Amino acid sequence: MTEISSSIADSEQIARDDAPADAKNVRRAALAGLIGTMLENYDFVIYGTASALIFSKLFFPTISPAAGIIAAFGAYAIGFLARPLGGLFFSHFGEKFGRKWVLVTTLFLMGGATFAIGCLPTYESVGIWAPLLLVLCRFLQGFGAGAEQSGGATLLTETAPLGQRGRLSSLIMVGAAFGTALGAIAWIGVQQLPDAAMMSWGWRAIFWSSIVVTIAAFVIRLKLAESPVFTELKKKVDVKNQAPLRVVAKHGKKNVVKIILMNWGVSTQSYTYQVFMISYLINVVGVDTHFVPPVQLAAAIAASFAAFLTGMLSDRFGRRRMTLALTGILVVTPFLVFPGLNTGSPALITAIIVFGYMVAAQGVTGVHMSFFPEIFGSRYRYAGVTLGREFSSIIGGGIAPLLCASLLAWYGNSWVPVAIYMAVTMLVSFLATYSLPETLNRDLNTPTDAEWGEARPARAQI
Repeated sequence: MTEISSSIADSEQIARDDAPADAKNVRRAALAGLIGTMLENYDFVIYGTASALIFSKLFFPTISPAAGIIAAFGAYAIGFLARPLGGLFFSHFGEKFGRKWVLVTTLFLMGGATFAIGCLPTYESVGIWAPLLLVLCRFLQGFGAGAEQSGGATLLTETAPLGQRGRLSSLIMVGAAFGTALGAIAWIGVQQLPDAAMMSWGWRAIFWSSIVVTIAAFVIRLKLAESPVFTELKKKVDVKNQAPLRVVAKHGKKNVVKIILMNWGVSTQSYTYQVFMISYLINVVGVDTHFVPPVQLAAAIAASFAAFLTGMLSDRFGRRRMTLALTGILVVTPFLVFPGLNTGSPALITAIIVFGYMVAAQGVTGVHMSFFPEIFGSRYRYAGVTLGREFSSIIGGGIAPLLCASLLAWYGNSWVPVAIYMAVTMLVSFLATYSLPETLNRDLNTPTDAEWGEARPARAQI
């Protein structure tokens, strides 16, 4: 009887693996993930650039320039501190009501908070209320973003055909790169204005523009179908009456911790390249502020290709192997990057920033978008991915620009402590990745986490 039951279960598993994915829904899920993450990264990039270029003057004018930069980056970090809280809140409902529900809800919270930043009065108008309102908007922006990338990655990984999860899920980070490119284009346009116009209304127009992407993403996501894995799970488990966070705490906390460590160095280096190095180039190297956005644009375009390429290669060579190769490179490169930046050579600076965006910002995370969901079992996948990624954002990207700016101030503009910080955090990510099994093509309907040596379907469509 046991053998018959096992045979039936195996037959059902083969049927699930061989069942063709709905091509239309796969395309819609890919576009929904891409455009949603594009909005998220657009919001974060325009805020990060504004923090480096103008927010210290508009919202923190009563302190020294160096302290103003640190204060602006401190407000930037608030968004990352809010992300785990948003992740806790939204992952609870994502495991109860589905991935689509969360992706629609978080979209409006992110877009609305970004639009509101463009409406804020400055310190000159309302005094201390200006930076407080800025911090509040930044908190709401981060709270909404707390489940965005994880939700998109989980839904797309669960929807993609076997053998194509890496390349399709990497579109989440292609969207992030597009958001960076849009942010750079927006700043390039605004910097063509006279300084007075840029400081009065030009920067506001950038934040107001996010409403266009918000509406476009909303229309796409309303037509999105639910993840087939979540639909299958609802047939077996009363998801509305379960406590997802309690389940992940009981069964998945070990891998949540590993994802926190895996993402620590990656998040640290990603936002060091995207945010801190803008300030470093302007205030230490002495490059012109108009030089930065075009470099960001070139880097973002290159990064969009890198994200898809690394995701595609992970379908062939494996998630673990690709992540180890990329993080291993990033352990060493910080000690080469800063001497290159300090030459002041426009060509070398551009090459370094492009490298950072391609490998640290989007290359590794292009693999993570399928790697992280595959690590967890079906019962708490969304919660596990979200908690791991967003708690790592506190110790990673959230404080990286602030800590790098502080280290630079403490050590008299010496880049060495910053490079050590980047390398050590990435070494931790490398070692955490080494401790995990390969997850390529595992059955996502499996309720338990990935294990060493577990069976893989033989019908990968690569």
